[in-house]
Amino acid sequence: MPDQPSLDRNLDQLLSEECGRSGPSDKPKLLKVLLAVQERMGYVPPHSIPQIARRVGATEADVAGVLSYYPDLRTFAPGRHVIRICMGESCFANRCSRVLRALNDHLGIVIGETDAGRRFTLEKVYCMGNCAVAPTVAVNQDLFGRVEPEQIPSIVDCYR
Repeated sequence: MPDQPSLDRNLDQLLSEECGRSGPSDKPKLLKVLLAVQERMGYVPPHSIPQIARRVGATEADVAGVLSYYPDLRTFAPGRHVIRICMGESCFANRCSRVLRALNDHLGIVIGETDAGRRFTLEKVYCMGNCAVAPTVAVNQDLFGRVEPEQIPSIVDCYR
């Protein structure tokens, strides 16, 4: 994990790239900027909220509000692998709750947590567009369909 000054330099550069020279009223770009920060850094560091707010011409409350509204935005460094379980209608109808319990038991964490070794972060989403093979789990960019609870150890342990 990069140190704080390195993060700040990266953030300065990123904000310059995303906001360009269009001035202090880039409030409509706020979500785009937050997504770009998360893509580059893995999360939106809470200490960066004032800097982002100044750059896009928003208040810190605006930035914090957008961060808390969108569940895909996170304010903590994720584990090396992000596991997402779909909780959408099709996955729910196909008993994704059993798969979630298996993930909780195997990883020892619940949704929104990262394990002690910082290897895995568990998140929920409400549709991955993979409804035909529900329930669905994604590990980073790898998608697994028709997941049964018994498969969780073999799926997860491939990423250890």
